[in-house]
Formats: sequence, structure tokens, C-alpha cells
Amino acid sequence: MPEDATQPDTEEPDDQQELPEDVVEEAERLTRLAREAVDEGAIESYEDRRTDLLADHEFTARVRDDDDGETLVLHPEEWVEDGVIRTDRIEDTDRAVEVSLSGPGDAEEWENVAEHNDELVAAVAAEHGDVHASNARKFADFMGNHYARPADSATSAELQEFLTEYYPRNAWPTEEEEAVVETSLRLVFETAEKRVPDF
Repeated sequence: MPEDATQPDTEEPDDQQELPEDVVEEAERLTRLAREAVDEGAIESYEDRRTDLLADHEFTARVRDDDDGETLVLHPEEWVEDGVIRTDRIEDTDRAVEVSLSGPGDAEEWENVAEHNDELVAAVAAEHGDVHASNARKFADFMGNHYARPADSATSAELQEFLTEYYPRNAWPTEEEEAVVETSLRLVFETAEKRVPDF
């Protein structure tokens, strides 16, 4: 009986981290993508998305150089003033989350995603021609660079983002490509034998 009564108290300390684990993982993923990117626009895009993600939890990020490499530090915004961490504002260092960036991370996984997307684009080209393949390539690049995921894993929201934001601003489509882009996206999923999301 007494053991049952104390059980809730022993479980609570296990979940003291302020940031949800999926937020930490996404912040790490965006940081690694920014480090891997060559294009300044892509780097800025990843960092902006990380900033927005953490801002929802009133946290911010910085990368610290250590003897063992680099560490991503996620910590409350209130610790910072004019871009500098004020140590006098830190009451509990356990509120921060640190992630080492020195290991390989998901580099192999990203390579697998790129290879998968390349094969999918080639299959679209073989079955449906160059115009649809060009749109498939643009979409595969969008999914790979922005989400590090296979093109055929896109959600309805990601398809909408591609069509309304990325495609008109960054894809530089020809008139012929633009006229059939929605068909091209459907062919990406059909070629991969996946259900086409609503968009």
C-alpha cells in the first residue's frame, strides 16, 4: 500500500524538460541542415524556421564551440539581452537543452532521402516525360532541402506550401511546366504507388 501511494511522486521528476522532445529533435535537424547547406538563402530559411519553432516555447538557440566540437544550446529567451546571455538571469541551468553537433547525426539518412528522390524523379521522367520530371525535380528538391524527407511523404500542407510559396518564387518554371504542375505532383505519388494527399 505505501509503495502505491508514493508512486506518482517517483514518476514526476522524469519529465522536467520544458521543451518537448520533438521540438528539440526538429531544432537539431534544422541546425544540421543549415550547416550542410551551401546557399545563403537556404541557410537563412533553416535558421528562421528554427527561430520560429523555438519562439513558440519562448526559447532560443545558439551554437557553442567546445573542445570536443560544437554543441547546440537551446535555452529560455529571458536569459538573453542584446544578443548576450546574462548569467545573472540564469536561475536553473537545467532549463537549457544541449545537443552535440559533432557526431554524424542524420547525414546518412539525408543521403538516403536524396537517393530515393533522385530515383523517383528518374521514374517520373521515364514514365511521363521531361516536363513532369522537371516539376518532380523541383518538388523533390523542396522536400529534400526544407524537410529532409522523401517527396512522396509530403502532407497536404507541404504540397500547398510548395505550390503557393516555393514554386512561384524559387522554382522558375516554364509556362509549360506551370500549366501541369498539379498533375506532375499527382504523378509523383502515383509513380511511388502512394496515396495522393488532398491539395
